[in-house]
Amino acid sequence: MGSSFSRTLTGSIFVVAGLLHFVAPGTYERIMPPYLPFHRELVYLSGACEVLGGLGLFPKRTRPAAGIGLVLLLFAVLPANVQMLLDARAAGKPSWWLALLWLRLPLQPVLMAWAWKVSRPHD
Repeated sequence: MGSSFSRTLTGSIFVVAGLLHFVAPGTYERIMPPYLPFHRELVYLSGACEVLGGLGLFPKRTRPAAGIGLVLLLFAVLPANVQMLLDARAAGKPSWWLALLWLRLPLQPVLMAWAWKVSRPHD
């Protein structure tokens, strides 16, 4: 996959995912760890960061900063992914769903590496 295509795909995915935080914030609020305050505000903040990070991958000048921001964002939202798994286990969700949520956890570093790779100047 060419670096330009990969970067465009990555940026587009982050923009769309970020916009979904504004379209359906309740979906994201439900997976927020209970120990975090201001769920709605954090959902909007993370959505804005995804949109800005995704858009930042397009211009060469902002690409390195966007990559750093997206890696940090992916790290910051990891507790929500863990919370989603914990909630699904507590609710007795089907084992196939739990398996998908378990697989989602190691996917986070893969997404971090992908965002990092497409944001580097040599791409």
